[in-house]
Amino acid sequence: MEYEALYKLFDEKRANINDTSFRFRSDPGGVERFMGFQPRNGLPYWLGYCDVEGGCNFKTAAEMFEAPVFGGRSVKDRWDEVELITIGAIDIDEWSPDLCPPDN
Repeated sequence: MEYEALYKLFDEKRANINDTSFRFRSDPGGVERFMGFQPRNGLPYWLGYCDVEGGCNFKTAAEMFEAPVFGGRSVKDRWDEVELITIGAIDIDEWSPDLCPPDN
């Protein structure tokens, strides 16, 4: 998946994107990291297993994707190292865009 496609799912606040998991290929041990969107939260975007103990929350998708919280770099900066595992807790090999419709 291209960076722009994943970013767009979050920026458009699509359904079924919470608990998206990924790893950076260059990380020793293949640490599984998480990102999500919870619309009823005041800071609805979140990242887990990052440089901030307990994770961190953001107001916008741009803030989340551009936060330098992975070894001082962002998801956007490290995109060439990203390996998606799941989108919305659905295995990337089984996932399709139809599973993430606009959340009205």
